[in-house]
Amino acid sequence: MSKTKSIVVASLMIGLGMASCNSGNIRRNPGKIYAPDMTYSVAYDAYTANPNFADSQTSRKPVDGTIARGHQLPDHLVMGDTNAYKTFTTSMRFNEDELKEGGRLFNIYCAICHGQKLDGQGPLFASGKFASMPANFKDAKYIHMPVGQMYAAAKYGKNMMGSYASQLDSKQRWQIIAYIKKFQSTNGGDAFTLGAETAKADTAKTAQASVLVVGNGGKKS
Repeated sequence: MSKTKSIVVASLMIGLGMASCNSGNIRRNPGKIYAPDMTYSVAYDAYTANPNFADSQTSRKPVDGTIARGHQLPDHLVMGDTNAYKTFTTSMRFNEDELKEGGRLFNIYCAICHGQKLDGQGPLFASGKFASMPANFKDAKYIHMPVGQMYAAAKYGKNMMGSYASQLDSKQRWQIIAYIKKFQSTNGGDAFTLGAETAKADTAKTAQASVLVVGNGGKKS
């Protein structure tokens, strides 16, 4: 190879090398893009007209029969339906870590009024700013209160207590109630039924009963 050709080849290689190097993100031409509409898709703001849908609405409803990830099914409680409150309950059961989280949430949102000892002597009441004492969860009026009534109070508010629906989702409300009921069960209240261990025990009893029925030819012993 002649000297001239060597210089030309070397120059081309150097030029290509420099062109392929990172230019510090100052290059404005991205080069050729396959299917650019996939890279630079058209964005539509919520509540603006959208030609991609028959109703021209950008904001879409969830697909029928589905819920968004991380959300719960609606509880269908109606504000003011006190009869429904008394019978309303949940299938959720909570382990020790979830009960601790319920206690943490209680201390954040509830203890300011109801007190960390759940005795109604929270800092806000103890300061004398409220004439009416918040619920004392050791008191007979509340110690046997149905869980549905507690849930409704957290969701809709009650008397001077405001709604916590915007601060706590459905599971978090039940975690707080489970924490309260766990506390009440050791202070003269009803047996605690919202624990994961309780659910396991109930399942074991059901399984044992099934074995007895099968073992007796289908007759209960």
